[in-house]
Amino acid sequence: MASTGQLNGRENMVMEKIDFGKAQMIAKSKGLQPGRVKGTQGVQFTKGSNDRLTVISWEDFEQALKKRGLAIYESGGWMKIMKA
Repeated sequence: MASTGQLNGRENMVMEKIDFGKAQMIAKSKGLQPGRVKGTQGVQFTKGSNDRLTVISWEDFEQALKKRGLAIYESGGWMKIMKA
């Protein structure tokens, strides 16, 4: 399922839900790692140099997404975590 909206003032970009393997491949190609926001259950991608985040395993990241009913969406190389 696709989701539309504005991204950084750009026209409505279509965000396509992607599978975890593709998200992992895109993230790795951009030097991103899975992270958890310290003191919360929030997850996001990180370059690993953020004091607010703890780098976690890809397995823990995938489990956190499933547990919270989240999915990864992509458009033009941009990825966003949203409700599934």
